[in-house]
Formats: sequence, structure tokens, C-alpha cells
Amino acid sequence: MQVTEANTEGLKRTLKVVVGADELGKRFTERLDEIKERVQIKGFRKGKVPVPHLKKVYGRSLMAEVLQQTVKETSSQAIADRNERPVMQPSYTLPEDEKEIERVLEGKADLAYSMTFEVLPTFDLIDPKILKLERLRADVEPEAIDKAVDELVERSITFAPEEGRGAGSGDRITMDFVGKIGGEPFDGGTGEDTQIVLGQANFIPGFEAGLLGAKAGEERTISATFPDDYTVDTLKGKAATFDVKIKEVAAPVRPAIDDAFAKTLGADNVAKLRSLVSDQIQREYDNVARMKLKRQMLAQLETAHTFELPPSLVESEFESIWRQLTETMAQSGKSFPDEGKTEEEARAEYRRIAERRVRLGLIIGEFAERNEITITQDELRKVLIEQARRFPGQEKAVYEYYEKTPGALAELRAPIIEDKVVDLVLGKAKPTEKKVSTEVLFEQPDATAATEG
Repeated sequence: MQVTEANTEGLKRTLKVVVGADELGKRFTERLDEIKERVQIKGFRKGKVPVPHLKKVYGRSLMAEVLQQTVKETSSQAIADRNERPVMQPSYTLPEDEKEIERVLEGKADLAYSMTFEVLPTFDLIDPKILKLERLRADVEPEAIDKAVDELVERSITFAPEEGRGAGSGDRITMDFVGKIGGEPFDGGTGEDTQIVLGQANFIPGFEAGLLGAKAGEERTISATFPDDYTVDTLKGKAATFDVKIKEVAAPVRPAIDDAFAKTLGADNVAKLRSLVSDQIQREYDNVARMKLKRQMLAQLETAHTFELPPSLVESEFESIWRQLTETMAQSGKSFPDEGKTEEEARAEYRRIAERRVRLGLIIGEFAERNEITITQDELRKVLIEQARRFPGQEKAVYEYYEKTPGALAELRAPIIEDKVVDLVLGKAKPTEKKVSTEVLFEQPDATAATEG
């Protein structure tokens, strides 16, 4: 096999590979030997078919198979010998002249083909110690614990029916209703034993107001109008009436914050409950702080590394982003002018985002490779189980999807590798810590752009 470099332009490589006719003939003979012991042809005993007859019957198809396998193996060998790191599978240019192809298939001419591919860029990684990172830290205040405990109480409220009670805010009403537009019932406008807690605004505007003061056994006709942004197109902006029969009015029963209440939530007493709540809030704060610290780190890593990006990776990432964006806009009925920009401006913006993602992906991949960061089967299994739990009742289908879909497991591996690289870099960078209020901690990214790099 002879390999010559036909073109080197940036990250693009074109190699010309020549495999001699003798080598092809040897491979062809080996392939004949593989099949002659098991092929069966009428008039011959198994394994006793003469080679010339095998060539006559199977020669052309076997040679085509040999050529395909030869291209696969020699191209891989050529890439390995040059220590290249292809971005994707190469594209091949095979002989087009029919006479030349015939001579190659007959074993009378060398096989000459070209392959073109992009390679991953080579670059030096910066020492994480040069990064200037700041980890935000917010402590859990008693007021935050009080609010969280109150929310637990709200979720634990029960309701007690009361005869003769006039419904007020916070009460739960059980009712039957029939909705009408223009005096005619409409699809989805009927309900039986429907429950509604007044004050939660779970129905269309005007409906809850019409239930205030209602008592069990009472019947009312309520007028309400569907909002212009209602999810059902045929009902948007429509005025409707609802014939309602009140079946029950129940008053809220708010549990007292005592040890008995704490035990219903798995805590021994109120003090332990508050401690558990505080720990959970602190974990939430720490997760937000880590997210912001990671954003700082990525911004600085991107700025610190300059290298050429593989065009195919950028284009693939851009197409994925653009497809998601246009699908979302189509579903929402929005256009680029609605967002205050032209399509050309949007394309330029999202191409920059694609370039950033590709650059950071390559940087993270390089850190992972040079530090021999890997994923264990237990780690992958844990993530797969967590993914399956997001779809109760469909766990089996989730497992089958990841088993049968090429590239699906890679989507699970990438975040694990990224988190490990983030831990590695942060461990070496040694960020300083800054005490902040919860308001500062939860500021949106655009309000903390300067801090992030």
C-alpha cells in the first residue's frame, strides 16, 4: 500500500492510496479459500468445487466485496499510520472509468482511490491555575426556612366539607358544569365532580369570581371569556356561559407546625425538619453557585484557547441549533422581526453560538483525553436509571431506546465527562470564595456578565 498526501488545507486532508494488484489478488484468494469449504453448487460435493469454477460463479461479486473491505482497512491503516484524528468518516473517490474498474475487478490493475476528511485541531491546553474564578456563597437565612416550611404546610392542607358554608378564597368546591357558547355546549366544556380551590386561578378569568359565596346544592350560571392566548384555537376570545351545580364546599384545614406534622414528613421533630429543609435549600444554593462558576470557567477557557474549528462540526452544530429554533418559533407563531432582528442577524448570532459550543467541546475533550478521564459502567448505569425514572411506566422503552439507538449512549456520556472535567479544572484553578446575598446569587446571567468572564 502506498499513501501520498494530495492536499493539506487547514484541517482538511486528502490522501491518495494505491493498493497493488498483487495485494488484491492475495486478498481475493484468501476470500475464495474462506468460502470453498462451505459453498454448495449443484453437481459438486461440498468443499470439492474447483477454484476456476468458483471464480466463474462468484468471482466478480467476491472481488467487489474484497475491494470494499480493502478500502475500509487500508484507509483506517493510512489514518492510523499518520496519527490523524478524523472528525468524521472520510469520503472516498473511487475510479470512475469503466475499463479501469474492470481491470481492477479482474485483478489486472492496482486499486487507486482518494479519501478526504477533516481532522481535529491540535492545541496546547492552558494551565487551569491561571484562571481567575470566583465561587459565590449564600447562606440559608431563617426566613428562607420559614417560607419553605410554610410551603410544606400548604401542600399538606386537607379539606373538610361544611354544610351551609359560602365558598370563599381558599375553599375547595366540588361541582358539575356544562359550558356553552352561543347557547350550545362545546367540546371539552363539561365536567363532573370537578374540584377547584378558589384563589388558585386554575380556570378562565371570571369563572372563579362567579363561584364566590356559592353553597352546596346551589345552581348558578356563570359568564366568562376565554383569553386571547388560550391553548385551544377555536375557543380563543370566545364568551361562554357555564351552568354549574355545586355539590360540596369544603374549608381548608391547615396543619399546625409541630412534631406530629414533622413526623408525617419523615422528621423526628420540628427542629429536625427545619434542619433537613435548610440542608436542601443549601444544596439548591450550591447548585446555582456551581452553575455560575462553571459558566465563568467555560468563558475563560474559550477566551484562553485559539485554534481553527472543523467546519463540518460547526455546520452540524449550527444546523441542530437552527432547526430547534425555527421549530420553536413556528410553534409559537413568532418571526425574527418579532425578536427585533433579521434572519441574517439571527443566523450570524447562532453561528457564533455553534462555534463556541464546538470550541468548548474540543477543549473539554482534550482535557478528558490528556487526563485519561473515563466513565465506568456503574456511572453510566446510574445515569441511565435516572433517565428512565423521568418517564414513569415507560422505563423498559427508555432502556430499549438507548440499547438500539446509535449514538444515544454517547449523549449520556458527554455530560458525565463534562462534569468530571469541570471538577478537574476547578480543583486545579482553586477559585476564591465570595459571600453574597441570595438576590445576587440568583441574578440572571446578563446581570453578571462582567463576573463571568
